[in-house]
Amino acid sequence: MILSMTGFAAVAAELPGVSLSVELRSVNHRYLDVQLRLPDELRTLDAALREVLTAELKRGKVDCRVALNHAVPGGTTLAVNPERVAQLRDAAAEVLRHAPGSAPLTVVDILRWPGVLTDPSLPSEVLAEHALVLVRQALSELAASRAREGEKLAAMLKQCCDAIEDQLARVKPRVPAIHDAYVEKLAARLKEAGLDPDAERLKQELAFFATKIDVAEEVSRLSAHVTEVRRVLATGGSSGKRLDFLMQELNREANTLGSKSVDAELSQAALELKVLIEQMREQVQNIE
Repeated sequence: MILSMTGFAAVAAELPGVSLSVELRSVNHRYLDVQLRLPDELRTLDAALREVLTAELKRGKVDCRVALNHAVPGGTTLAVNPERVAQLRDAAAEVLRHAPGSAPLTVVDILRWPGVLTDPSLPSEVLAEHALVLVRQALSELAASRAREGEKLAAMLKQCCDAIEDQLARVKPRVPAIHDAYVEKLAARLKEAGLDPDAERLKQELAFFATKIDVAEEVSRLSAHVTEVRRVLATGGSSGKRLDFLMQELNREANTLGSKSVDAELSQAALELKVLIEQMREQVQNIE
């Protein structure tokens, strides 16, 4: 299964005194880049959440946002965290020692400080467990979202492969005729210039030039690369980098095909191929 790097998931849970929500967003990125946004009460989960996310995701820029909202004031009993207050007291004393003119902390300042007011109805360990469960649930939904998007991307890439093969099927039978016609055209010009195209030296030069305009190898390689793209799509997994490499190879062969072209129809086919390959390349950037 092909997975997109683009996806979104959101889950929430109502707990005693608080509501907990998790949002996961992912977009394309060369490597895996995880950004966590956690409330102060769940800062200790940073390492654990990164471990959970990196175990499931291979590439993409992932934004994980965990939000914690306390119940409406008066709905539950709030308690003061004495350790946090003591830390603020010591810090304020240190500031006053270095800057005696500073205004001291007020009760309101202390109460507004993150982590001072706590909800005694839900221990921090239990809250952390619920947060981990929600993140895993969101990760499952994100994976499903990325799989659905990946299925669409794979379908679009297969359509482009069909279109490329149609162009190659139209060009391939014409390659020998294009080759022979151009050689005959050069021979006719040599005669017009008063030279004998059957002279051994000129025959060698014609044969050498003929090999330089022969595009049979490029057509064959394009066909082989398209076959490999189909195989990678069928295999699935983390295949974005492999597909990106194949897009580079396809583009290289299409450029060579265009540069060697001595026929209007062949030039048009090379242009169509480059457009199709560019469309594929843009879609491949979103594949994990």
